[in-house]
Amino acid sequence: MPSRFRSPWATELRDYRTSVGDLTATHIPTHITLIPPVDVSAADPAVVESHPAAVAPTIEAFRIHLRGTGTFRPVSPVVFVAVVEGISQCEQLARAVRSGPLDVDLGFPYHPHVTIAHHLADAQLDRAFRELADFECEFAADHFALYVHDDGAGWQPTREFALL
Repeated sequence: MPSRFRSPWATELRDYRTSVGDLTATHIPTHITLIPPVDVSAADPAVVESHPAAVAPTIEAFRIHLRGTGTFRPVSPVVFVAVVEGISQCEQLARAVRSGPLDVDLGFPYHPHVTIAHHLADAQLDRAFRELADFECEFAADHFALYVHDDGAGWQPTREFALL
């Protein structure tokens, strides 16, 4: 369940991600993850939607400021654009969403970011780290979305939840 942001930066970052060879971006919209993918096939879909719907109006909308790059290497082959404002609000929103029926264990500590290169050769990861080091944008985080994976189309937003 990501916090989704719209053009022009979402498109710019998605296009950049594909330009460095990360073709997974064609099936993954630009986002800040709140909760990792969860198999909910055995769960009641109404519960999966009702929980974030109940959480959203308890969290105030906030500003996100993205600036510069970071990486999770050597632990994970990921280069990202860093969240420099809105970190604690992302953490609070993520914690609220990852409760109740969506309570999941995380493989890593939560760190809000926007992935720009993943599972690529070191040269491509280095290039992404270097080329977007000066990237900067700001936008309002006034909603988040529920995504469902479609085998053909990839991750598709199915419902948006407005923040307070």
